[in-house]
Amino acid sequence: MRTRRSLVLLTAAMLTGTALLSGGAEASVISRYEVAFWGLNEAPGSTRMIDTSGNGHDGRIGKEVELGIPAGVDGGYRFERLEPDTPPTHPQHLVVVPHSPALNPASNDFAVTVRLRTTNKFGNIIQKGQATVTGGSFKLQIPNGRVECTFRGSKGTMELFAPYQINDGAWHVVRCLRVRDGVAMMIDGQQVASRAGWTGPIANNWPVSIGGKMDCDQKDVGCDYYAGDLDYIFLESVPQQQW
Repeated sequence: MRTRRSLVLLTAAMLTGTALLSGGAEASVISRYEVAFWGLNEAPGSTRMIDTSGNGHDGRIGKEVELGIPAGVDGGYRFERLEPDTPPTHPQHLVVVPHSPALNPASNDFAVTVRLRTTNKFGNIIQKGQATVTGGSFKLQIPNGRVECTFRGSKGTMELFAPYQINDGAWHVVRCLRVRDGVAMMIDGQQVASRAGWTGPIANNWPVSIGGKMDCDQKDVGCDYYAGDLDYIFLESVPQQQW
């Protein structure tokens, strides 16, 4: 009989079996469980981030986000460094995707994948909800240059920390997974951390925020603005009964 830990690893491997091309370029179809795929290939001056999954989860691009940076085969987004916890706030530093229930992990097996490059050591890369919102939240951030995945549900919070820094100026693919039996983290195709346990459902009414927090004042609540480049982001959600 498989242990809880082996089930975490097995489900992580199944979710990780997606079609990524060498060099970090994305395939046209990531998986049949794709909820949203943001290739971040929009031209300078664009105000709309396109979800190419066909599910319609487009986002609003803030005016401070630099578009069209070199990022392998296609372009990417750049988020300039802002001093932490220093007013004023910079809402134009963010990309915001309106709330949809489909963007919540709910009780499904769920994965968020990001290709990033940074030399900085702080910032929230992507999140839906914040630490105290009703319904839970998920977040991928990079404190001290080490990726952290957080899934907060009705049964508790599960966090994973990468065992090493990746703020080395090179491109890295980071994947955070939450399944019924636990959570796992992949960096550049290798599993680097996992933890057994169940968060419970995660379902809030907040937008997805890319590049930092939405509800913050840089005084009592820091905005945790990300500083670095992003090439693509995608979300997958798998109803558990389908395994």
